[in-house]
Amino acid sequence: MTSPSLWQPFTLGRIELPHRLALAPMTRNRSNADGTPGEHVAAYYAQRASLGLVISEGTQPSADGQGYFNTPGIYTPEHIEAWRNVADAVHEKGGHLFIQLMHVGRISHPENTEHHRQSVAPSAISAEQEIYTATGPKQTPSPRELSIEEIKEVIGEFRHAAAAAIAAGADGVEIHAANGYLLHQFLAPNANERTDEYGGSVQNRSRFVVEVARAVAEEIGAERTGIRISPAFPLGGLNEGDAAAVHAQYQHLVGELATLNLVYLHVHHLGDDLLLRSLRDVWPTAVLVVRYGRDRDSIAADIDAGLADIAPLGRFALANPDVVERLRTDAPLNDLDPRTLYTGGANGYIDYPVLA
Repeated sequence: MTSPSLWQPFTLGRIELPHRLALAPMTRNRSNADGTPGEHVAAYYAQRASLGLVISEGTQPSADGQGYFNTPGIYTPEHIEAWRNVADAVHEKGGHLFIQLMHVGRISHPENTEHHRQSVAPSAISAEQEIYTATGPKQTPSPRELSIEEIKEVIGEFRHAAAAAIAAGADGVEIHAANGYLLHQFLAPNANERTDEYGGSVQNRSRFVVEVARAVAEEIGAERTGIRISPAFPLGGLNEGDAAAVHAQYQHLVGELATLNLVYLHVHHLGDDLLLRSLRDVWPTAVLVVRYGRDRDSIAADIDAGLADIAPLGRFALANPDVVERLRTDAPLNDLDPRTLYTGGANGYIDYPVLA
């Protein structure tokens, strides 16, 4: 049986959660070409509303923020209207929706976007990653380095997208500063070779992330703003250095973010518990932890250890829309079909069986 700690209620900013589980953000490629959530998206999230805190898939704050086929946006009136249907569906089932704001930076290809422009990044350094396009797998090309003026424009895009999310009825947003995407790229020395105030030192590499978080919190309120980080994750070709360098970078970054009193810190955790403890100790509000490779029996381990308040679920929740009931009753879990993760349509999306 799962630990009793999972079933304790929790107050997260303005919302009351019935337990310590949540839906982790996961790309599913079910949106339309224009970035509006597709016909099955509202049903997908409503099916998982019992998780309480429902964090959406990565959602681009601008056209330049898109990297993959059929990912959603939240910057046009059409996006707002489509997301309103999702928010209403989640609320009707008793859940709370946070839309994750994700700018991919250099993890993109011109063939995957409507405008076909060159991607942008802190420095003109290719991620050298394979990315799927309409004409097959290709390597991510070299991005264009953002000017300081353009960095300010991107911060404005995050501010606008956050306001759009609230206008759509979302309960808040999660800023994606993890997993190899734009904000994470600014933190990594091998992706950020700038010599201005946004590069070089730990303080300068943190600046863009902090400014985005501050702008979003000013726009919609800190109690509606969460942020996700993934220290030392080698995703998207990033290398953040040895353990000492990672500790220095994230202890400074999280210390700066802590002064903003954001509603939560979401850590995609690779396993450095000394770092996680140090971040937990300075963070003033809720901490969410997704531990890579975590099995069913260890879902509550970080909560029991005092390292986390909430344990978001990823793959378990994809294949089990009623995962909360299954965990509570110690029922078996459906197996995930990885072949349908990004294929579009209802299959492998909203057709996983629930308990009779």
